[in-house]
Amino acid sequence: MANLKEIRNRISSVSSTMQITSAMKMVSAAKLKKAQDAIIAMRPYSDKLTELMQNFSGSNENNKFITNRLPNKVLIIAISSNRGLCGAFNANVLKEINIIKTKPEYKSSTFDYFTIGKKVTDSLSRTEKIIQNESELFDDLNYDKVSNVAESLMSLFLDEKYDKIEIVYNSFKNAATQIIKSEQFLPIANQNENSSNNSNYIFEPSQEFIINNLIPKSLKIQLFKAVRDSFASEHGARMTAMHKATDNASELRDELKLTYNKARQASITNEILEIVGGAEALNN
Repeated sequence: MANLKEIRNRISSVSSTMQITSAMKMVSAAKLKKAQDAIIAMRPYSDKLTELMQNFSGSNENNKFITNRLPNKVLIIAISSNRGLCGAFNANVLKEINIIKTKPEYKSSTFDYFTIGKKVTDSLSRTEKIIQNESELFDDLNYDKVSNVAESLMSLFLDEKYDKIEIVYNSFKNAATQIIKSEQFLPIANQNENSSNNSNYIFEPSQEFIINNLIPKSLKIQLFKAVRDSFASEHGARMTAMHKATDNASELRDELKLTYNKARQASITNEILEIVGGAEALNN
């Protein structure tokens, strides 16, 4: 059994760790509320805009953003966090990337990566080609910064440097649950291939003019939503991870205190026995 000093040191160490994890949990909980409200408010607008673009894409196949090409070169936009201690949040992004690479349509494709987040950048840079890293977006997350990133991605597709661009990120469901997603960024997917009937819409000045102006905005909103989703998911994952870590530290501290008390009791008992034994020896 470890001596009393070692157990006291361990109790002190675990208590310090518990204070840190508890503080990190409270910080993430405070940041989560703002991030959660932002993504929940944004989703209806983003989803409707994406739906409109996908509905119209069937009758605008000549549009430069809709043109399908053989996916010889694929760019994956990988979104993670800048910091760790958030459970499997970042590992799930890497797992999803590996799943994408095994898809039959990408059998003969080559992959490059555009990263947002230091953790996924550090992991992929060891074996993969990263053309650009935009981890500083999370330092002051706003639409203008993400819009500039989206424009550079659109240019890469229009210049035919990449035939397909996909986004991999964690979608926020609640504080305890994040859903890993992969979305096609470019070309715009046509969800209604069997129907090109747009009779429910009145276009002014023309359908082509509206689509050409809305598509870039739709892509910027799609990327901004993915980044915001990941940002909210990160705080939810870290809050949950720190909550579990705090609970585990509390249990370990209680176990160590019990061990300490048992060791202390055994030590006192031994001292008493030695005193009694010594007294009896003197009497004899």
